[in-house]
Amino acid sequence: MRLRLWGLLRREIEGIVVLGFADDGRLLLVRHSYHLPDQWLVPGGGLAHGEDPVHAAQRECFEEAGCILQNPRRIGQIVRHMPHGWTNHITVITGRIDGTPTADGREIVAAALHHPAALPTRSHAGVHEYLALWNASER
Repeated sequence: MRLRLWGLLRREIEGIVVLGFADDGRLLLVRHSYHLPDQWLVPGGGLAHGEDPVHAAQRECFEEAGCILQNPRRIGQIVRHMPHGWTNHITVITGRIDGTPTADGREIVAAALHHPAALPTRSHAGVHEYLALWNASER
């Protein structure tokens, strides 16, 4: 219902996703209990009013997986025009993670590290899109 209302209002939503890498190069992925629960996603979420995207990325990484995001940096933004008429501006933040990924058992049912070249078969298409942006930023 909320998404339909956003569409009617032509809302422009600001959010972030986190490409958090362990020292060995594996990527942090999570599975939510409520949003696409059968797919692996990168941590992320919405920005509070006036919140800095880098701060939001650090917050989401800790809330969703119990990891500290070190040396975060912005690598770009993806704009998605959603089916119900609202727009999602997603800032992509990358950095190194410190800590062992742990699901909170409430919002997040699984948190794990995966090598980017061997992602789980149920990885959301967005994960591949964000990794392509990351690869371009590394050149």
